[in-house]
Amino acid sequence: MLRVDIRHVHAEKVDELRNWLRTVNGPRRAEALVTLIDETCSHEQAFLIEGKDGPVVVYVMEVADVEQSRRAAELSSHPIDADHRQVMQRTVGDAVSSEVLLDLHP
Repeated sequence: MLRVDIRHVHAEKVDELRNWLRTVNGPRRAEALVTLIDETCSHEQAFLIEGKDGPVVVYVMEVADVEQSRRAAELSSHPIDADHRQVMQRTVGDAVSSEVLLDLHP
């Protein structure tokens, strides 16, 4: 099942978010991959988009169980998850209003 989160990014924090996600995808990648097991996640991506109202991050995860994934992320004791929560709290704002128009899965 896909889990999608779309949020406004504080314009002055775009570089911090970009640098953090590059760190997760680079030097801390092995550490991040371990957390995916707890979150029942088989694939995770983040996209930065310049929207008409400013930057937006689109976070997409393919998970076996959405609720398990949420709980695992919230209760995680992995240091990278604590760091991730802190960066996200500083850099992203409110959810972007969106409408699901298509949701196909077997």
